[in-house]
This record gives sequence, C-alpha cells and structure tokens, in this order.
Amino acid sequence: MDDLVKQALAKWPNVPHCYGWLGLDARGNWRMRDQQAQQQQLPGDKIAHVALLGFINRNYAQDERGCWFFQNGPQRVYLNLEATPYIARSDPQHGFVLQTGVPLEQIEQAYLCDNGALILRNKHIVAQVDDRDMAQVLAALRLDGQAASDEALLAWLEAGVGNLTLLHGGKEYTVQPLAHASVPQTFGFQRTPQAE
Repeated sequence: MDDLVKQALAKWPNVPHCYGWLGLDARGNWRMRDQQAQQQQLPGDKIAHVALLGFINRNYAQDERGCWFFQNGPQRVYLNLEATPYIARSDPQHGFVLQTGVPLEQIEQAYLCDNGALILRNKHIVAQVDDRDMAQVLAALRLDGQAASDEALLAWLEAGVGNLTLLHGGKEYTVQPLAHASVPQTFGFQRTPQAE
C-alpha cells in the first residue's frame, strides 16, 4: 500500500466505503461503473489512465469478509468481480502475469470449470486465465498423458474420467473439475460486495 494512502487513512479513518463504482472484468480490465452502468448492470468504462491503473494495482487488497477493494486514500472502493480477484495472462518470460503486472510465480492448484474457465491458485491468489489465452493454455493440457482434444476435454468435464494435467514451466499440475457457480464459495471471496 502506498505511504500516501496510509497517511490518509490515519488522518481520516472514518470515510464511508464505496460500493459498485469499480469493477474487474474477466479479461483483467479495471472498469469505472457510473450510476447508469450500475442501474443497467453494465460493466462500465475501461480505465486506461496509466498512473491511475498503477495506483489501483498497488492498493488492491481484500477484507476479512472476502471482499476485494481498492484503497483510494482514506476510502475503500469495493469491487464487483466478473470472475475471480485476479486475472492471469500468459507471458513468454514469466509464464503467467496477473492484471496487476505481478508474475504468478508458482501454481499450487489448477481447476477447469464446467464453463471452460481455467483457474489457477497460489496461496491467497486465485486467478482465472484470460479467455484470449485459453487456446494456448489448452495445448498444455494432457489427459492420461496425451494431448487433450476438445472432445476429450468436454467428456472429462461431463464425466470426470481420466487424469487431467497442466504442463507449465517444466512441471505437471493435476487439474481438478469445478462448477463455475461454486467458484466464490470454494475460494472464499464475494463477487458483488454489499455494505454491512
């Protein structure tokens, strides 16, 4: 967290929290959600300002309820998450990089959801892989040691028969099936935080 943010928190500790005005989409874009976007349940406008993006990325955290927020000076701006708290993109140098620009240094668990989303976990980081990178990542999946065809993956998702693994960084990770609807509960986060 930035020092200026810590100083603002100390100076103004009782600023009300903000809900619904900021979102993170499934491709890792931060989105500003004005009143119209909130009322019509639209994703909002993509934030493109480089300095603002850096500020959000450095001051992104979660609370004890599993709600993710951006600490904007003394105010917590709670996020609506379209997918997971982090979005991972494939990167030729680091393997996977989060939307915050930080490399996902290690994968501890991998899950393939019934909607085709791949979720990677490393301790407190839960990241869905950007769908634009899935074609490349699917090529690294093996079913019982063989390259997995689309048909074989669909059959695995339906019946769960066979051993699905992800080859990444010279290691092999077991991929577990997961219902997409259960992702927030499984990993302990809220997609749409509400005021207490």
